[in-house]
Amino acid sequence: MNTVTLLTWIGFLLFLVIMLALGYIGTKKTKNIRDFAIGGGSLGPVVLGLSFAATYLSAATFLGYPGWSYEWGLTNLWLALAMIGGGAIGVLMVAKKIRALNKEQKSLSLPDWLGDYYNSDILRVGTGLILLFNIFYISAQFVAGARIFEYLLGMDYTVGLLLITAIVVLYVFGGGAFADIYTDAVQVILMAIAGIVVFISGIVIFWNDGIIATFSGIVDNLAAQDGNLVKVFNPDSAHFYSIGAVIGAITIQWAFASAPHLFNKVLGLKNEKDLGKMILTYIITASLCVLVLFGGLYSRVAIGTEEIVTDLALMEYVTWAFPAIIVALFGVIILAAAMSTTDGLFVSISTVFANDIFLKFLVKRGYVQVGDEKAEKIALQISRITVPIVGVVAFLIVLKPPVYMGDIMWIGISGVAAGTLGPILYAVYGKRKASPRAAEGSMAIGLLAYLILYFGGIIPSTMTAGAVATFIGILAMVILANVIKHGEKEVELAKAE
Repeated sequence: MNTVTLLTWIGFLLFLVIMLALGYIGTKKTKNIRDFAIGGGSLGPVVLGLSFAATYLSAATFLGYPGWSYEWGLTNLWLALAMIGGGAIGVLMVAKKIRALNKEQKSLSLPDWLGDYYNSDILRVGTGLILLFNIFYISAQFVAGARIFEYLLGMDYTVGLLLITAIVVLYVFGGGAFADIYTDAVQVILMAIAGIVVFISGIVIFWNDGIIATFSGIVDNLAAQDGNLVKVFNPDSAHFYSIGAVIGAITIQWAFASAPHLFNKVLGLKNEKDLGKMILTYIITASLCVLVLFGGLYSRVAIGTEEIVTDLALMEYVTWAFPAIIVALFGVIILAAAMSTTDGLFVSISTVFANDIFLKFLVKRGYVQVGDEKAEKIALQISRITVPIVGVVAFLIVLKPPVYMGDIMWIGISGVAAGTLGPILYAVYGKRKASPRAAEGSMAIGLLAYLILYFGGIIPSTMTAGAVATFIGILAMVILANVIKHGEKEVELAKAE
């Protein structure tokens, strides 16, 4: 066993003890489905801002996205603008109004919120089913964990995949949102430190008579390898090959800010007045984390065109540039990044089945007849049982490792955004409440557009296909809201309920 492997095992086992301890604490605090879903709605802005950043960024920030920088060069820096700018704008546009509306609704998730707002079980259940797209997102995080186990610990990819799946399932099964949020806060601090270290390391290693000269040297090296690596829009890039594709990437990051596992963080905030602090915490933390994109560029300069696994480009650079103990630490941080996003996704999907479908549809409409106390207990059981089932499905999707983990991830994000953003934005900005039929139509049209555009091969980029389909869903919502009017009886019924 070499030094890196030994140190990685030690670091990983210490990290695992801390995460499982926090998961155990979460288990003790989790008494009902509201605790499991949003931490009881009693969390502070700093811890939620850190958790939001950790969940938003994911392991793709440390494996998939630097791999894109390695493959496509400077054009991938558009991604930093999309993630910091698009994400922040998305949160600012919807979070405050959603949080205010939820004072009366007391919803626990995105499907729950939309179903309550539009008084539509079709929208509630349909949105819940759309969220199953996020199993692709979970799969991508599992790939990250498996790759690290493979690269640093010498495990077979499949064995590593089994291990990361088991770890995440165990602590989310117990602790739900409390385990999710508090572990996220710890993990993202490590991620931010890693981003700073990577960015500064390249300046130190490639130093050439000043900052400007240093980066000029890096650019010259990339240009000598391949002229496309220094283009503003690289024709070889899957996502940043034109101004339209860049706009699509920024748009889908903006839409991603309303994703269900992020949406839960907004609902978990104790005081609405602290929303600004939460968003500021996210922006600062995310800005530091995305500096890691430079690691892919540094890797290309240091390693050149050697045959490597693209998703491991950052680790190749770290191994080249740092001593064994730092390499091991980075491995643990990337595992933390994978787990910080995956646990939030598990919680959001579990909440769909337990709260949105079981409590708010089957029990509320009388299809399942049980008392309130028993219904709550059953819902909590459903939420926990869902976790291992989703884990197995996500595991099977990536049993054969993908070329780019980032592309697998964006299959899920784009599908969710296309089907849900129209009803969300109209609820926030519409001058009057739209008909439930309008919201249901927008959901169906946006999702269908995405399935046709991406899976039909019309638009090859998951980000761009998702952005176009999201715009189609929003446009459909606006048109349908003005064509399908509320009847007087519908209005009265909505008010009565």
